Order: sequence, then C-alpha cells, then structure tokens
Amino acid sequence: MLAAGLTVALGTDGAASNNSLDLVGEMRLAALLAKGNSRDSTVLDAATALRMATLNGARALGLDSDTGSLVPGKWADLCCMNLDAPATLPVYSPLSQIVYAASRDQVSDTWVAGKHLVSDGQFTLLDAERLRHHATRWSERIAALAARAA
Repeated sequence: MLAAGLTVALGTDGAASNNSLDLVGEMRLAALLAKGNSRDSTVLDAATALRMATLNGARALGLDSDTGSLVPGKWADLCCMNLDAPATLPVYSPLSQIVYAASRDQVSDTWVAGKHLVSDGQFTLLDAERLRHHATRWSERIAALAARAA
C-alpha cells in the first residue's frame, strides 16, 4: 500500500481490537510483521512506522493541516520518552530505539494542543485514583450484566 502511494496509518481504536491501546507497541508490531511477512529487513523502517503513527494518522483523519508533525502553526502535540531505561540502552538511534525497543511506560511527558497533560509520568489534569475507581466500578457493573444475560 505504501509503494502504491496510499496513506497507511496506525492507531488504537479500542478494546474490541486490542486491549493495550499502546501506539508504541503498534509501531513495533507493524514494522516487525512487515519484515517477517516480506522476508525483507529493510521493509517498513522505523521512520516510516513513526510517520504512520503521527502524520499519516492525522492525514487519514483529515487533520494533517492541524496536527501530526512539528510545524509552526500546527497544534503543539508532543510526547517525550525517557530512553535511559536498561531496555533501551545504549541508544545509537533514538528513532530505532523508540520503534523497536521502547514501551509506553517510558513516556515521561505529553502535551496536547500545548497543554501539559502528563508530567514526569503523572497526569496533570486527571486524578488517576479516581479513574481507577470508576473503571473498577464499571467493570463490576458490566460483569454483573453479562452474568444476568448468560
């Protein structure tokens, strides 16, 4: 599809297809599957995988004039990753380390539309404990409904 000039994007669309909602993992999986399927280690390199998760994702949604790349005038959507973890050392190529070795657990900071939403791994505007409580409560309610339906 890439060779045909199509916009190929990566995303996480919900637990119906993948419970992890881990875009970093999706980049790695896409790149490795492409390499294994084609039997060509040069297919879907790290830069292409990252582009599929950023600019191509924005392009697929018709938002590439607003987001998806670091260009003046676009929304300031940024993600910082700490590559100083043992799993990603030594770092010869930060891009390759992000795609092939890093995990979402190494995201230290995020900004969306210029708002700092995660700082040093912690939510800045959300109460994580309250979110856990609500998720557990909804899980129990859904399980109870499923049990009644069975």
